[in-house]
Amino acid sequence: MAFDVARIRGLFPALGDGWVHLDGTAGMQVPEQVATAVSTALRAPVSGPGGVFPASQRSEAIVTAARRAVADLVGGDPAGVVIGPSSAVLLRRLAEALSASWMLGDEVVCSRLDEQMNISPWKWAAQRVGANLRWGEIDIETCELPTWQYENLVTERTKIVAVTAASGSVGTRPDLPKIADAVHKTDAKFVVDASFAAPFVPLDINAIGADVLALSAQSWGGPTIGALVFADPGLIEQLPTSALSPGAQGPERLELGPHAYPSLAGLVASIDYLAELDDAASGSRRERLVTSLGSAKSYHAGLLAKLITELRSLRHVMLIGDAMRRIPVLAFTVAQTKASEVVEHLAEHGLCAFADDVPSGVFAALGVGEVGGAVRVGFAHYTNSAEINQLVDALADLR
Repeated sequence: MAFDVARIRGLFPALGDGWVHLDGTAGMQVPEQVATAVSTALRAPVSGPGGVFPASQRSEAIVTAARRAVADLVGGDPAGVVIGPSSAVLLRRLAEALSASWMLGDEVVCSRLDEQMNISPWKWAAQRVGANLRWGEIDIETCELPTWQYENLVTERTKIVAVTAASGSVGTRPDLPKIADAVHKTDAKFVVDASFAAPFVPLDINAIGADVLALSAQSWGGPTIGALVFADPGLIEQLPTSALSPGAQGPERLELGPHAYPSLAGLVASIDYLAELDDAASGSRRERLVTSLGSAKSYHAGLLAKLITELRSLRHVMLIGDAMRRIPVLAFTVAQTKASEVVEHLAEHGLCAFADDVPSGVFAALGVGEVGGAVRVGFAHYTNSAEINQLVDALADLR
């Protein structure tokens, strides 16, 4: 494996601002090739689909390329790739379509580990039809999501089980195939939000056992574009259409209107960038993605282990969670110091980080609001050891 972080850093013009960007959970910075792809598409003649002239055919080719690229990223079928302005918008649209057939007393299962984008749509849908909302709880010490509870949570009345592939707050990666086993003993659908996992681990929709995967390209340095990937494209045909065009077929049934074609060109370029993270990767784009993201996973696991070891040596810093499987996202508190004050201190040292001082989601379940909130840092592909040392040194100054 050849994950050359120095080479990768050279792909990001934004890193020239001099800041240490440990704000990866809000979205990585944009690689040069993505910006170039968007600007090139903006300059090219592009029209609406359906015409016989080149500008129209170019727009159709961009959409087709985007579906293929997303399918390659997760080992799916391009015919099952729905594209939209964001994963949050698409999940709300999916919830509207699926809940059209629900009845009073049906059940929806969400998890305390998830971010609001994979909770709010299902909570809204449940309230609309009078369905019961049930929760997968976390272990408050490790922030693991125990899989055994889903054997009891999922019943014959369950319609949806929504779980994250990785937490953007504490980094935990649940054992999705085991949850899928419990879900698929019934007719429930398994919806997985893979937005935070996609930049760091190889994904395979069939191995995961998901019926639908949600993705956000912004998380890996792509444009503000979301996607839903259906393991069985035929499921789309069974749902009420959201499209404005009465003749919409396949994925277009859940796509409201015309696409932002330059952004879709950037989406393709961003997935090509992921395939090139390991410069020794070869084969098809899918094969190169698996190799490159496997290399990224190994690199970030080592970097995260280094940071955890360093922070545990600081007696005034308390780490939140200790999951065995995780992405490079870490949350912590600092004794006698509010999270907002910590991130201000870090900013004075040139470090970007977030304070969750009005806790929601997993932080609300953990009660971190009582200690002034939590500080959250997230790596990116360009994060290196020197930046980790800079973070540790800045936190050490708070003693």
